[in-house]
Parts: sequence; C-alpha cells; structure tokens
Amino acid sequence: MAESGSSVSSEVRTWRTSFLTLRDETLSSPPRTPLSQLLHNLIFSQSQSLLSAAPKLPPHEVTSDLLFLMEVAATSSNGAQQMAPSFSHLSRLIHDICHCVPLQLNSSSWTLLLDSFASLLELFIRTNSTVSDSSPNSVAFSPSLECLFTLRRIVSVYQRRCSSSDDIQLVKFLLRIIKSSHAELSCSSHFKRSNQRGFSDIGKKVPQSTSLWDFQTLAFTMLGETISRVGSSFPADLWKSMMEVFRKVMDVLASTSVLVEDNVMARFYAALLNCLHLVLKDPKGSLSDHVSGFVAALRMFLTYGITGRSHPSSSTNGFTEQALPLKSVKSHVEESRRTDRSPYRPPHLRKRDNSNQKPIAWGSQSLSDHESTALDYSSSDSEYSDSDGSIRDSDSIRKSKVRVAAIDCIQDLCKADPKSFTTQWMLLLPTSDVLQPRKFEATLMTCLLFDPYLKARIVSASTLAVMLEGPSPVFLQVAEYKESSKRGSFTALSSSLGHILMQLHTGIIHLIQRENHGRLLVYLFKILMLLISSTPYSRMPSELLPTVITSLHDKMEEGFPFKSDQTNLQTAAIGCLTVALTTSPSYPQVKDMLLKEMSTDFLEAQKKSDVLSTLFRYSEEVSNPTVCFEALQALRGVSHNYPSIMVSCWERVSTVVYGFLRVPNSCKGHVGYTVGFIGEKVITAAIKVLDECLRAISGFKGTEDVSDENLLDTPFTSDCIRMKKVSSAPSYEPEIPKDTRDEYISSQTGTLLWSEAMEKHMPLILQHTSSMVRAASVTCFAGITSSVFSSLLKEKQELILSSLIYAAEQDEVPSVRSASCRAIGVISCFPQVCQSAETLDKFIHAVGINTRDTSISVRITASWALANICDSIRHCIDTCASKGSTDYSPIPQLVAKLTDCALRLSNDGDKIKSNAVRALGNLSRFIKCSSLSEELPSTSDWNVSNRYGSSSYLRASFGGPRWFEKTVQTLISCVTTGNVKVQWNVCHALSNLFLNETLRLREMDWAPSVFSILLLLLRDSSNYKIRIQAAVALAVPSSLLDYGNSYSDVVQGLEHLVENLGSDQISAPSSFKYRVALEKQLTSTMLHVLSLASSTDHEPLKDFLIKKASFLEEWFKVLCMPFVATSSEAVAETSSSSIGNQKKEMISKAIRSLIELFEGRKQHALAQKFEKLENTMQ
Repeated sequence: MAESGSSVSSEVRTWRTSFLTLRDETLSSPPRTPLSQLLHNLIFSQSQSLLSAAPKLPPHEVTSDLLFLMEVAATSSNGAQQMAPSFSHLSRLIHDICHCVPLQLNSSSWTLLLDSFASLLELFIRTNSTVSDSSPNSVAFSPSLECLFTLRRIVSVYQRRCSSSDDIQLVKFLLRIIKSSHAELSCSSHFKRSNQRGFSDIGKKVPQSTSLWDFQTLAFTMLGETISRVGSSFPADLWKSMMEVFRKVMDVLASTSVLVEDNVMARFYAALLNCLHLVLKDPKGSLSDHVSGFVAALRMFLTYGITGRSHPSSSTNGFTEQALPLKSVKSHVEESRRTDRSPYRPPHLRKRDNSNQKPIAWGSQSLSDHESTALDYSSSDSEYSDSDGSIRDSDSIRKSKVRVAAIDCIQDLCKADPKSFTTQWMLLLPTSDVLQPRKFEATLMTCLLFDPYLKARIVSASTLAVMLEGPSPVFLQVAEYKESSKRGSFTALSSSLGHILMQLHTGIIHLIQRENHGRLLVYLFKILMLLISSTPYSRMPSELLPTVITSLHDKMEEGFPFKSDQTNLQTAAIGCLTVALTTSPSYPQVKDMLLKEMSTDFLEAQKKSDVLSTLFRYSEEVSNPTVCFEALQALRGVSHNYPSIMVSCWERVSTVVYGFLRVPNSCKGHVGYTVGFIGEKVITAAIKVLDECLRAISGFKGTEDVSDENLLDTPFTSDCIRMKKVSSAPSYEPEIPKDTRDEYISSQTGTLLWSEAMEKHMPLILQHTSSMVRAASVTCFAGITSSVFSSLLKEKQELILSSLIYAAEQDEVPSVRSASCRAIGVISCFPQVCQSAETLDKFIHAVGINTRDTSISVRITASWALANICDSIRHCIDTCASKGSTDYSPIPQLVAKLTDCALRLSNDGDKIKSNAVRALGNLSRFIKCSSLSEELPSTSDWNVSNRYGSSSYLRASFGGPRWFEKTVQTLISCVTTGNVKVQWNVCHALSNLFLNETLRLREMDWAPSVFSILLLLLRDSSNYKIRIQAAVALAVPSSLLDYGNSYSDVVQGLEHLVENLGSDQISAPSSFKYRVALEKQLTSTMLHVLSLASSTDHEPLKDFLIKKASFLEEWFKVLCMPFVATSSEAVAETSSSSIGNQKKEMISKAIRSLIELFEGRKQHALAQKFEKLENTMQ
C-alpha cells in the first residue's frame, strides 16, 4: 500500500516538476536551451510517466499545463524544420492524454486551445508538405490527423457545455486550417500528379496514403458535425466565409476535369459534399454568384464510381424522339438488377465483412479503430444495398454516397435560387439521346435511368421534381421543339428547351412503363405531372400529349406488382392523367382521340378498354374511395376541357352520380376507410362532375354579361379587347359561326338533360345531410344558361328559385349560403328573372341578409350578387322604357334596399368593397337626377314599401343631388382606401356615372374632384389596367359642357401623358400587353377631347395648345401615316375597313377642331400645317 502511494506521488511529482521547470526555462531571456531540446528533455523523454500521472492529477491542472505546452510550441521562434519532430511528439502526447483525462474548458481557454491548435497545424502543414511531396509516406501527416482527432474528442466531451459562440469559434478554426491545407495541397506536386492521371486510369484504385487529403476529409467531417449541431444560428458573415472556402475547393476540382476514384479521395469527396449540402440547404445570403461554379463541379460527380463500368445496354434500334411509347426499348434498369447478384446479407454481417479489409495505418498505435473509420462520413450501408445488387462492393457503396451527396447539393442550389438555377438546365438535362448512357456528359436523367443504386435514382428524381417546380412553368413557356434538320448552326434557347422537354418526356415515360419500385414510381409520377403542367404542347410534336395519355392509361391497365402500393400508385397515375386531360388550351389531337373512343360501339369497347371507360370504371370503385375520387376529378377535367364530347357521356355520368346517391353512407371502405368523410367527399366530387357536364352540354360561358362593357370598344382599342376567360365555364373551342338551328338543337339538348337532373338527382342532394353536398348541388344552378332556364317548365323554374332563396336564408352552413348567393348573382342576370320585380325583391332580401353575415366568404359572394342585381334592374328599366311602359312602381323600393346595402358594404374589406363600388356605379347610371334633395331613406329592416308609402316619394328621393354627392364621396374614399381592384371598379363606376343622361355634371360641385381623381390615377398608378380604365372614364363625357371647368385640366393632363408615355418604366414583362392597350386608349381619349377644343373659350388652354402645336403635329403625323395614299391598293384596303374609316373620322374631327382654334387665334401658319395633315388622308 505504501509502495503504491509512493509510486503515485512520484508520478505526480514528475509531472509537476517537468512543467514547472519548463515554465521557468521559457521565461528566461535569452533561453539557455533550444526549445526543441528543452521539450525533449523535460516532456517527451518522460511521456510514459506523464501519461501515467495525468489521470491522478486534478483535471483543471492537466488542462492548464497542456494549454501552456501548446502555447509555448505554437509561439516558438525556432525554425519550423527544427521543431518538426517536436510537433509530432507533442501531437501524440496531447492526443493520448485527452483520452485519459477530460479537459476542463471555458470560453477563454477554448479560444486559446483553438488558436494554439491552428498555429501548430499551419506550421506543421507548411513544414511537412515538402516532405510528403518528395516521399509520400503514410507517417508524414499523422501528427496533423492526431491533432484533429484530439480536438474532435475534446469537442465531443466539451459540447455539452459548449455555447453557440464556442461553436462559431470552432467553425472559424476549421475554415482557417482548411484554407491553409488546401492552399498547400493545390501547390503540391502530389496533388498535380494525382490529377494528371489520364482517363484510362479512371476507376482504377491507387495505393492509399495518408496525406493532406485525409486531413481535409477529417476537417470537413468535423465542420459538418459542427454545422449540424449549431443549426441555423450562424451569422451571415460566417456563412459567406464558408461559401468562399467551398467555392475555392470546388473550383479547383472543376479545373482538373478528372476525379480520382480511390478510397482516400472517395472519403474526401463524401465529406466535402455532405458538408456543402449542410451549408447550402440553409442559405444566409444570395447564391446567384456561386450557382454556375458549383454546378460545373457537381456535375462531374454524377457518374462518379460507375464511369469505368460497362453500362447496361438499351436496345434503341429504330427509336426516334417522338416514337412513344417506347415498347421496343429493353429495360436497362431491370438488367442492372439481374447482374452482379449475390445472396442477401444483413447490415451487421456486411460490417463484419468490411472490417476484414486492411485498415489504414495512421503511424501511431494510439489511434483507435473508431478514429480510423471516422473518415467514412456516411450513413448505414443498408440504405443503399438492400435492393441494389452486390452488397460486398463497399467501394461502390462509398462512391454511390458521393453521387447522392452531389445530387443533394444540386437540389439545394435549385431550392435556394431557382431563378438563377434555370440557366444551368442545359448542363444538367439532356437535349438528345436520353436513353443512351453518357460516359462523360452525364445529366440528372443519366443518374435516374442508369445509376445502379436505388437511393441515387430516388434523389435524382426528387431533384428533377424540384427543378420543375417554382419559376420553371413560366420559364418553359418559350420552349419550342424543332426537328434537327430544321435547326441551324445556332440553337436558340427556345429550341434547346423544347428538346429538353422532349427528352424528359421520353425518359420519364420509359421508366414509368418499366419501373416497379413503389417509392421511385411515386416520384416519377410527380415529375411527369409537373412536366405536363410546364410543357407548351402547342409548340411540341402533335402526338406527344396523346402519347402521354395513352402511356399512362396502359400503365394503369397493366397495374402495379405490389398490393401495398396499389392505391397510392393508382392515385398518382390518375392524377397525372387528370393534369394531361386538363392541359390548357384544350388539345385538338386529344379531342380527336376521345371522340374516336366514343364512336366505338359497345361490344368493341368491352373488348378493348379506352381512357374514358377506364376512368368511369375507377370512378365506380366505391370500395376504394381515394382512387374513386381521383377518377371523378379526371372526369370533371374532361368535361371542362373537352365539352363537345360530353353529350355522348351524359348517360354514363348520370348513372354514376345516381349510383353514388343511392349508396348507403354506412358502408365500409377500402383498407380501413369508412364512407363517413370520404363518402361525403366522393359524393361531392360526383356532383361536380354532373355540374361540369351540364355546363358543357348547356353551352355555359360564364355569367350573362348584362353590363355595357363596350366602353373600351372604340376604333383604336377594338383590337385590344380580350375575351374574359371564366374559370367556371368549360373551355370551348374558338367560336365558329353557327346557324340558328344548331343553337336551337343545343339549347333543346341542355333543357332535356337539365330536366332529367332536376327530376333524378336534385331531390336527393338539395336536402342532403352533408353541407359539402348541398353546397355542390346549389353550385350547379350557377352553371345554368338563360336559354335553358327559360325553356324549363314553370314548376322547375320555381323549384330552382325557391331552392336558392331557401338555401341563402335558412341554411346554417356558410359554404351553402355562399354558393346560393353565387347562383342568385348568375340567375338574376337572366332577362325573364330581372323583369319580375317580385323575384328580384326576394333575391335582394336573401342577398341583403347575407351581406351582414359574419363569414367573409359569404359577404364576398353576396356583394357580387348585389352588384349583378343592380345592373339587372337597369336593364329592367330599359326594357320597360323600350316597350313604352312607365310603371316603375316596384323599382324605387328595390333601389332603396340596394343603395343602403352598397353604401354599407363600401366600408368592408377590399374584396367586398370592390363589388359595392360596382353596385353603386350600376345604380348611378340609371337613377334619374332631379332638383329635389331629400335624404336617402334608411332600409335596415328591409320593409321599404311599408315605411315609405307611395312610389312617387321614392322616385323623388333617389334623384336628389344629395344622393349623388354621397355616392361620389364614397367612390372617392374607396380610391384612397382600396386596393387596385377597388380602384379599377371606381374608375368603371365613374364611367357609369358619366353615362347618366339626366345628370348635369357642370352643375355638380363634386365634378372637379372626380376629374382630378381620374387624372391622378391615370398619371401615377402603377397598374396599367387602372390607367386604362381611368382614360376610358375621361372619354365618356360627350360635350364640352359636361367637362365644365375641368376641361382645360383634362386636356393638359392627357397631352402631358401622351408626350411622356415612352419614358414610363415597365416593372414586369406581363405589363407589355397592357402598355399597348393604354397607348391606344390614350390616343382615343386624346382625340375625343381635342375634337371639342374649338368650342372652348378658355384662353390659357388655347395658348397651351398653340405652345404644344409642334408636338401635336408630329403626333398626328404618326396617326395619319396608315392613311397616307401611297398607292391605290393601300387606299382601297384602308377605305374598305369600317374600323379604319372610324379612325380616320376621329382623327379628322380632332384636326379640324384644332384648325378652327388656330384660325380663331390668328395662327394661320399652324392652321395650314394641320390642314395639310388632314389632306394627306383624303
């Protein structure tokens, strides 16, 4: 016992004596003994004793002494060559002691530790890189690795007490040593020799040597571990520093153009790319400057480790890019699975097999096996090998992880900066021969088609899906496919994109037809869905989209091998088919294909299934609600996109829907589903198919447009008028003139089928217990047309009206009330409905109640219906006037309700406010202006007729100046408080106000404010649609008196805009088309106001026009140019156009007005110039 105690005290005494002596010696100046000799005598020669003493000393003392030792060595003034042996002994000693004693560190000692390690490592790297170059030996860089392993162990113990600032210090340390080692590595002859191997050496193993590559591998591994631990708390400046380091390393790799395929380099690449992945997936700044450089380097890894293998051959004899489906092409994926097979071995046995390989010698017996294998920065082999061929090829597995990491980085770049990433499509996607293995120009499709490892294929598929999301649908709209023979020496971007899309279609469909792995198939269907959505098929080969549809149908008919994947894969396949069938605009070749299917007789159709029959069959599978729902969605898409074929499908649609309505809700569904919520969802989908089919057959094209939208229809703007696309209306083909008989037959068909639906389906769904079903059933009424409604029997019309009113007033569910208001807004526009004051009163009452609803969705549709009803009443008044009737007695009562409601809604949210403004504009157009000024009566209780008595009082109250003043104040207020849609509707409402023939604008105090608001919007609004509508409104007053004192301001404001329109900055490409429309509308408005100039007596305005005569002359020259008689043929062509004649008349009228103004001011020279202009058009 005494001997043991004396032994311990002796070892402790040795430790303390050695370090105290070292401290004393280092403080002497000048030092009496060289530091290298001093360290050897005091420390290294007694390393075994010191190792034995370390566990017996207090940890804080060991920590303090080791930090002192490292600091002394790091700050030594002796030469690096002289200190090299000491560095080696020092690193080994620190490494061994840290395995015995847990160091006690705080933030200050942590910083000192890292600084000392950094100085030691930098000195050691510079010292030993030359030794390694001259004699690449496995011991040369062992001390450096030992230092990093030591630090890694310290981190593993210290990280529980480590703060985020300590981790940031560690990242800075790692970046520092990576930069210094990489700089030495880039200049070393060993690096140059390693990367000067020819292509013939690719895939051949080279002797393994511990070198700076291993050092960098461990450094990147530690950096990745630190990044994972810290998460997203890195400061932006540190992230930028990391990006600079990675960019330098990746640029060097890209410059070599050759990747070395030995184990040392494979480990380095894996550590580098995994670390880069962690940095890229959480960017702290812009990557736009780095995308191209990273992609150039990452692309080299796409076939890393497999370029030396013989690729499975794909038989592509006679294949062309359009020859889909590719049934003649053999499945290289299946062949790769059949080759190099070996019996299955579980992962723990594979680890044992791999452990039998000779480990890397680090040059120190103190390195543990755990440390030597720590350079394999990877996940479990089981992720890669369970279904990927040979499980004994550990080198191939390691290299496959390098490929996966590289593809992950590519995906990160695409997610971080999708806009900049689109410029890299040409490098990462094929433009030709997608089914041929690419040895030196690999793409993501190469990985997806030919990589022997499943995970690499799945990651490739995931990356392709990410690339096709984001801005790619817009980016790809310029794509255009051209045959190789039609392409010149220069390939335009549009042509390259067209070929990329063609190759993607070819490769993805090829894989879908042959792949059996469920997870990969799901990704393939997702890629195809995104691809279909992004492809402009009108500029692709005509048979491409029909081929996609038939290929998907064939795969659905073939089925999927594993029952567990059936539902998910069938759902994904039908989802793809839905997207293909709903591609907009509708595709003539697809329509022809569907019509051909419908023309097949019943017996032949039973023998050979087609697309529609398959969809109907899946839609009847009640036992599998998910697949059933997707099939119904596809049928709805067909009804919407190809309405002309739905007459032939009506009987099948009617039967399917009726079958769902008769199925009891308590039946059990497929794989655990119940027909509770799922059944409700499926029934709703079935009703939507019925709704879409009825719309298609009835010829529904949107809400009956009773408002006068021809305000834009002037000779200069007629070619800019765009047909408004109604999303709820089927996509009909461009209209071809039809005779009256065809329209009558179509109306009769719609009436018959609507009658059948009213008798067969509606009684079962209008009072359904499910609110989703009730809402869908009421929505059907929003798709009926005026001609069909008027052809229905009276009792069916009453059923529709009463059902809508009841649902709007009595249903407890907001979605049902909202759908009812929507249908009321549609049907109220029908002439036979708007002429019935009783029906309108019921509609107004139902809508008015819902404008007070707590649900904003209900108030939005109620306000929309309110605005439609206001316009319907104007048409009702016009109809009565045209028939000579003066009985307007119900109208004032209705207007009182509508006005009160619209004024109240103008204080609601923007979506509601825009409809309220439209309603006020519609009302202000037809209310007669009188000199009376009674207050507008309140109608909050909706009992107008009982409160106000005679209709004469109501007529008087609605024509007073106070009514118009309050309306105008509301409109002006909405301009300042509303969004762009509200502002557009204000301009439209003011146009309607100006069209009121009984209104004397010149006598209204608010008129100047209105003109000022319009000029302000026309000048300053960033939205071109608002500016166009403001210009339209300014052109509505027909006489100089209507403009009043604002005429001069209007003329000068328009002239300034016309003169400076070319300097407008266009913020978005989509604004170009509206810029042209604005220019033409400004021209029309300017000509209109100038045609009134001769009548003005405002002298300052006359002076202004004389001052601007030079600009006006040049402007009119441009307008007159198309009418200059350069040849008799041109004259004949221009004069034959009615629009051309109208333009000519407007220009002449404006010129003549200016001539009269100039002559009145004795400006004869100017008058003669404009007379000459006018004569050029004769």
